[in-house]
Amino acid sequence: MTRSEWSIQDLARSAGTTSRTLRHYGAIGLLEPSRIGGNGYRYYDEHSLVRLQRILLLRELGLGLPAIAEVLAGERDSVAALETHLELLDQERRRLERQIESVRTTVKKLKGGERLMANEVFEGFDHTKYEKEVTERWGADAYRKSADWWRSLSDEQKKAFQQEQLDIAAAFGEAHSTGLPVDGAEAQAITQRLYEWLRPATSSVSKCYFAGLGQLYVDDPRYGNYDEKYGAGTAEYIRDAMRVYAERNLTD
Repeated sequence: MTRSEWSIQDLARSAGTTSRTLRHYGAIGLLEPSRIGGNGYRYYDEHSLVRLQRILLLRELGLGLPAIAEVLAGERDSVAALETHLELLDQERRRLERQIESVRTTVKKLKGGERLMANEVFEGFDHTKYEKEVTERWGADAYRKSADWWRSLSDEQKKAFQQEQLDIAAAFGEAHSTGLPVDGAEAQAITQRLYEWLRPATSSVSKCYFAGLGQLYVDDPRYGNYDEKYGAGTAEYIRDAMRVYAERNLTD
C-alpha cells in the first residue's frame, strides 16, 4: 500500500466511522473503493478521501443517503463544493459561538440574581431547524401539530418524554444484545412503547410512517445513532421490529 492509499480500516479510523459503514456506502454506490487487492481488501485513494469528507459533511447538514448521492452526482468541481460547504460551516460556527455566549450570560445572571432577557437566553438557538424536513416528509400540518404539542408541555413533561425515548432505546439495545427475535413478544412490547411514545407528537401513526421511521434509524444518524450506542446491528433490529409491528397492527 502506498502513502496515497488507505485500507478500509485506516480510512474508517481516520474518519471516525466504521468499516461496516464504508462497505455499506460502497454497496449503494456512494463511495466505492479505488481498488480491491488480491487479498480482497478494499483500498481508497485521495479522491476517495475528499468524497468521504463531502459525504460526512452533507450528513452533518441532515441529508439522507439518497439525497447525498444526488448532490454528489450533480457536482463537477469538488473544490467549489467544499468552498460552499466551508461557508456553511462558518455560519454554523458563528451560531454556536452565539449559543455558547448565550448560555454563559444566562449562568452569570442566574448566579448574580440578575433579570433574564429572552433575546439573550435564546440567542443562537434555532427551534425550527427540522421544520423543512418534517414538512417535506409528512406535510406542513404534521409539523404544526407536533410543534404545538411540544410547546404545550411543561418542562417536567418534556424531560419525561425525552427520558422515555432513552429508556426505549436502551430496552431495544438489550433485546438485540440478548438475541430476542424481532417478532417475539418481548421485542414487540418494546415496539409498542415506541408507538405509544410517538402518538402524542404525531396524532396519527400510519403503517407507512412507522415503517419509514424505522428505516431512518438505519439511514440517518440523527435518529439515534443506535449502532454506536448499543452495538452494531441495533438500528436494523429496531427497524425490523417496527416493520413487524406496522404489518401486524397499523394501516395506511
